[in-house]
Amino acid sequence: MSPKKMKGMLKNMGINIDELENVSEVVIRMPDKEIVISNPSVAIMDSHGTRSYQISGDESERAPSSVGQEAAEEPPIEILDSDVQLVAAQTGAGLTEAKAALQEAKGDLAAAIIKLSTK
Repeated sequence: MSPKKMKGMLKNMGINIDELENVSEVVIRMPDKEIVISNPSVAIMDSHGTRSYQISGDESERAPSSVGQEAAEEPPIEILDSDVQLVAAQTGAGLTEAKAALQEAKGDLAAAIIKLSTK
């Protein structure tokens, strides 16, 4: 069966197929590696609103890059002076030690107090 006839049959069934143009590379990121498809041919099949991608090309693997990992980093935790003073008062620790315990506990007052109380 010719590709044109096959495409027509699929369209009659509600499945549209399009080709993405000018794609230079497709990267599949996993925690321990990246699969890179170079010189890819990418087809998109749309069936009743669900899109599927079919990718073919030259495959290689590489170590994971840092691209996109910035979003995974946690923002710095703001430690309030009043929290530091409360932890210090409850545990008898100095302000510097209380602040360090709060930072380690990611701002959790109870966890910081328990950490300093069990020393």
